[in-house]
Amino acid sequence: MIVLKAAQAQLLAALQSVAGIVERRHTLPILANVLLRKQGDAIEFTTSDLEIQVRARASLGGDSGEIAVTVGARKLIDILRSLPAEQVVSLSSAQNKLTLQGGKSRFTLQTLPADDFPLVNEGADFGPVFSVPQKTLRGLIDQVHFAMAVHDIRYYLNGILFIAEGKTLTLVATDGHRLALAQSQLEAEVPSKQEVILPRKTVLELQRLLGEGEGTIEMRFAGNQARFAFSGLEFVTKLVEGKFPDYNRVIPRHHKNAVVLGRAPLLASLQRAAILTSEKFKGVRVNIEPGVLRIASSNAEQEEAKEELEIDYDGDPIEIGFNVTYLIDVLANSTHEMVKLELQDSSASALFSLPEQPGFRYVVMPMRI
Repeated sequence: MIVLKAAQAQLLAALQSVAGIVERRHTLPILANVLLRKQGDAIEFTTSDLEIQVRARASLGGDSGEIAVTVGARKLIDILRSLPAEQVVSLSSAQNKLTLQGGKSRFTLQTLPADDFPLVNEGADFGPVFSVPQKTLRGLIDQVHFAMAVHDIRYYLNGILFIAEGKTLTLVATDGHRLALAQSQLEAEVPSKQEVILPRKTVLELQRLLGEGEGTIEMRFAGNQARFAFSGLEFVTKLVEGKFPDYNRVIPRHHKNAVVLGRAPLLASLQRAAILTSEKFKGVRVNIEPGVLRIASSNAEQEEAKEELEIDYDGDPIEIGFNVTYLIDVLANSTHEMVKLELQDSSASALFSLPEQPGFRYVVMPMRI
């Protein structure tokens, strides 16, 4: 049976949209596979890692009929990438094997039974559907994803807090040393307040898949699951259980010293200073006084870097230390021209915001240098 027959680019795009969650090494070999299920003229591609499941539907020609089989996702993608984009390829099934043919190239691949593929059990208690523009959600994720924890024992920090209430969508991420918050106003009101923690892997996969176009993403939440539908994809994920920290208590309200300066010059100065920080601590000293901001770094080899920026500032002189990576992250993940820095003293956390985007806040703890 010819399972499908289509241009290489079409098949590759469908496979790549679901293959991001496939692990190269897994205790269950079948989880390295993609499930192909054909009914009539439509074909579904499904991948799973037991906690996330992604499904894409497409019409890619071939014989009408029913078939379900799994095959190695990465191998199939690697083979397709090696073929010309305009090449018409066919995938046919016979005797527990799949044969991929394109021009005079022919590849025979082993399969595993579709019945053995562990699909995610989807919850039955999903709440109401609501949708937001893909571009809006992608923009918010881009602004906060870098502040998520990585393999933290406080598992609720290994993800993003997602709150939809009224006409406001809020995303918050923190690793205990810094916190990023981004908000956007929605055109339509959300039916009821939704508050969940999306796992880190889910966040990064959504960031990869969400488009910059005008399409929307539909969302539904259950007790421990989220379901997303967008761009022909169906995405189901487990949620992180636990209580996210009260982010409102972390955000400083009344810092008396503030300066607005160019994001790009500040980023460039920090990136240069970072070259001579110690590998372990990544610390820089920031001196701010009327008219000037100085950045200094040094390392165990007694090398040092010094940077100076002219600023419009008439507040208190402050010397404060930071992990330079935390500062670079927030500046590199923004496209706005100006950034506002608010400080109290050398021991209080600093607050970054964007004058052009009122819904963004970034709090970073100082470090002793």
